[in-house]
Amino acid sequence: MTEGLDSSRLAAWRAYIEASQRLFTQIEEDLRTDSDLSFADYHVLVLLSEAPGQRLRMGELAGRLVFSASRLTYQISSMQRRGLVSREPCPEDRRGSQAVLTATGLLTLREAAPHHLVSVRTRLMDDLDDDEVACLTRIFERLGDRLQAARDGSTDHATN
Repeated sequence: MTEGLDSSRLAAWRAYIEASQRLFTQIEEDLRTDSDLSFADYHVLVLLSEAPGQRLRMGELAGRLVFSASRLTYQISSMQRRGLVSREPCPEDRRGSQAVLTATGLLTLREAAPHHLVSVRTRLMDDLDDDEVACLTRIFERLGDRLQAARDGSTDHATN
């Protein structure tokens, strides 16, 4: 049988789950109210805006978003219908495709970003001091690296 968490770790886990769910819900509600974008829409637009040529292969985009291929296909199709992105064949590999940020998508991102920044600041960042921000950064970078390595290991193992 798996050993349970001690009371301080259980309290930390529950506080994390409840607060992170509330935070995500509030930030997504703010995005929808201010820009009619979901959090996933916004994240796709940000990743594409930062990518060379404002385009990413679908597999790379799915990995960055931690989406399955089918979930990404659904997401990109929804965004295509709204004119935010297009989907094009990869020039170097015609079997693959890439998501490309459109001018409308870039304009939508530029209009949404200031409102989103206010939401992130007021809902999270303005309540933290510099030491707390540094601590959160260390914790989530380490956790993210460990989870990515475990995922890559299981993916490598599954394909070998």
